Amino acid sequence: MILDDLRRWPDVEAPGLVAVDAADRLILDESAELRVSAQPGDIVVINDAYGALTLGAADAGASGIRTHIDALTGERALEANASRVGLAGTFRSAPLDADLVTGARTVLLRLPRSLDGLRDIAGLIAAHADPSVVVVAGGRLKHMSVSMNDVIRESFEQLDISHARQKSRVLIARAPRDGRDPAPAAARIAGLEVRAFGGAFAGARLDIGTRLLLESLPEVPAGGTASDPLIDLACGTGIVGAWMATRYPGAHVHASDQSSVAVASARATMRANRVEDRVAVVRDDMLSTRPSASASFVALNPPFHSAAAVTDLIAPRMFADVARVLRPGGQLWCVWNSGLKYRPLLERAIGPTQQVARNSKFTVTVSTRR
Repeated sequence: MILDDLRRWPDVEAPGLVAVDAADRLILDESAELRVSAQPGDIVVINDAYGALTLGAADAGASGIRTHIDALTGERALEANASRVGLAGTFRSAPLDADLVTGARTVLLRLPRSLDGLRDIAGLIAAHADPSVVVVAGGRLKHMSVSMNDVIRESFEQLDISHARQKSRVLIARAPRDGRDPAPAAARIAGLEVRAFGGAFAGARLDIGTRLLLESLPEVPAGGTASDPLIDLACGTGIVGAWMATRYPGAHVHASDQSSVAVASARATMRANRVEDRVAVVRDDMLSTRPSASASFVALNPPFHSAAAVTDLIAPRMFADVARVLRPGGQLWCVWNSGLKYRPLLERAIGPTQQVARNSKFTVTVSTRR
């Protein structure tokens, strides 16, 4: 089967990190009968990590598949895998909006870990899919909870639960009701209006690492012009970028994240704070769209999850790209979990690194590009 040929690239690849797991295989098996009679465009796939669900369905004969993957690296892995196994052209990637699910009759869903994210997805499907739609939603048992059943039942009358297999389970939802389009949660934090769609990291809250970073940023950073904007890398809901745009009057900011829900949230945050004219929010794999040796200032709270896996392999890739983008003398202001001991890595990748602040869990450092 083509599933054995799929890879995670360009996302992190390492022993123990897989492109296809038992939950993907269970979703495909439980949906097989539904997919037999599917017409082109009937099948929608949501949260497919690296293409297992999309390409598994395509390999069985489905066409016109609409697919949404939140992470840009996952979307690119799907494209690379499709070319590798000869299934390019059987699907199209789409944002998480009404067009993705309109008229869908079968939805294959890899359950998100966030209940708010699941609520947004279930409500969107119920609002716009065909009334006969069947949602086959699965995940690993360690990432599932009974609360997920309750969230799905908010938007579907009928919910059936499969037997567990290889530490995975599937929820099958039918009879949509009370559908609704996603709307961001709102909160006022650190003097800012923050907006967060379901599934965005930390939601409409300020995590303690980001709080320490904000408290530590310099009074007058270098850069901030239209040609040399302050950079908020892995921006999440946009708190750091919006904070810099409001604290440093007139400053231009470039905020980037590979997560589509993060980018949507950050754009909403910028609009709520009326700084969208000075803050460009882009979906990007790190800083791939930025020229080399072009930036004076980068702020970063590096993530430590790749799909559902906890890994320390993401930060080194980000530090290397920051080193590429910073001009000599440019600075990276970074907050990290103290147990990860990133300082030697920052010294090697970027240059001299000093501790700026530290609390019981997090450390803030400034690294100067040599």
